[in-house]
Amino acid sequence: MAGARDERGPGPEAGQQLPQPQVACQVFPERLAQGRSQQGFLSSLFTDNRKCQRMLLETLETNPYVKLLLDAMKHSGCAVNKQRHFSCENCDGNVSGGFDASTSQIVLCQNNIRSQAHMNRVATHELIHAFDHCRAHVSWFTNVRHLACSEVRAANLSGDCSLVNEIFRLHFGLKQHHQTCVRDRAILSILAVRNISKEVAQKAVDEVFESCFNDHEPFGRIPHNKTYARYAHRDFQNRDRYYSNI
Repeated sequence: MAGARDERGPGPEAGQQLPQPQVACQVFPERLAQGRSQQGFLSSLFTDNRKCQRMLLETLETNPYVKLLLDAMKHSGCAVNKQRHFSCENCDGNVSGGFDASTSQIVLCQNNIRSQAHMNRVATHELIHAFDHCRAHVSWFTNVRHLACSEVRAANLSGDCSLVNEIFRLHFGLKQHHQTCVRDRAILSILAVRNISKEVAQKAVDEVFESCFNDHEPFGRIPHNKTYARYAHRDFQNRDRYYSNI
């Protein structure tokens, strides 16, 4: 989950069992009431919510990263429903979105997502978390290494570290710049949702980086742009048809 950093004190060591925090409530205030969104008809009238819903629909229907992830989720037995599994809400700070494991729901921060390209990246990032939640036993709240692995994968595969985005951030790298970006983005995402020190977050990312950076499922490759993502989606569909005929 992408988000802004806060100044934090020392936290537990990497791998240490963490008490389960009310993360959804801390970052997504509209979930305070009962742990999930209580938005109804009136909230849909607000401009931010309407814009968020419109951009989400565009993303689900046209973005090749998201279309592949939706197919992969369905193939894994976790079909995604727009009304059930996505929620446009107001969020604190600069957080753009998050995956609420307690409800298996993706939160899209309607007050912070301002463009279609941003929506595409956030939806892709959070769907990678949802895919990991579907295919593996991820201890989101109690094992910081599990969170670190999913954040590495999301930064690597969602386009967060594309050349265009890095130029926009005024980050110009040399050799292995993509790996550096992935590492940095994963650490920032962990710090946005966990009350741990930067040192603990860095250690967790370093410990899982090699294996999780090289885990490209369900894309089969690092999709550096939409063209790569379309090729990956085509290959996934062909692979799915192949195995269904065996």
